[in-house]
Amino acid sequence: MTRLSVNINKVATIRNARGGNTPNVVQFGIDCERFGAQGITVHPRPDERHIRYADVYDLKPVVTTEFNIEGNPKGISQSKPYGFIDLVKEIKPTQVTLVPDAEGVLTSNAGWDTVKNQDYLCDVVKEFQSCGIRVSIFIDANPLMIEQAAKTGTDRVELYTESYASHYAAGREAAIKPFVEAAKVARDCGLGLNAGHDLSLENLAYFRQQIPWLDEVSIGHALISDALYLGIEETIHRYLDCLK
Repeated sequence: MTRLSVNINKVATIRNARGGNTPNVVQFGIDCERFGAQGITVHPRPDERHIRYADVYDLKPVVTTEFNIEGNPKGISQSKPYGFIDLVKEIKPTQVTLVPDAEGVLTSNAGWDTVKNQDYLCDVVKEFQSCGIRVSIFIDANPLMIEQAAKTGTDRVELYTESYASHYAAGREAAIKPFVEAAKVARDCGLGLNAGHDLSLENLAYFRQQIPWLDEVSIGHALISDALYLGIEETIHRYLDCLK
């Protein structure tokens, strides 16, 4: 079964808009697991505009499913005297997802160029794996980039699914085609397969049906938005139904 990891960044965004601790990010993570989520994802950025480094420490002892920390390994916190790599090595989550975020971007908008960054990624992957952390590389649906990702020694790749989501309404068969091809390359390379970005109740089930060997999806914005109408428990159940 494909696992559902809930990205709780947007909950932190709401909290940070007013200060204080409402909504409570840690309690929300606990509740997501209680309602059936099989993982919790956070993406601490250097400016800490949503998830803060302190949130990651607070979540570590209470997350009982898979804890996935996303981010750029080159990132340095603006409030702490250390960077993303230091944070991940200290927390030791189940998985770290390497994302090539440029400074100041609103959201992740591209996968790694695993040709240009091959040596760097090899070093980072090895460093995290030496701590017993599973590594996934965020990547476009590009067979060459996936083949080169495999050469870094990474455990998994995460397909960047924005283009699938944006083209889904115009024709889902055409939208999914490059992702099926990319997923087959990943499988042939012996890589585990994750996916994320703009997956939703509208397009998730079809994605999973066409790529049944998908290991995990990480969903935040759409899921939290749906929860405003449906409630978080019902929303998680509906997303899990899409993955059956």
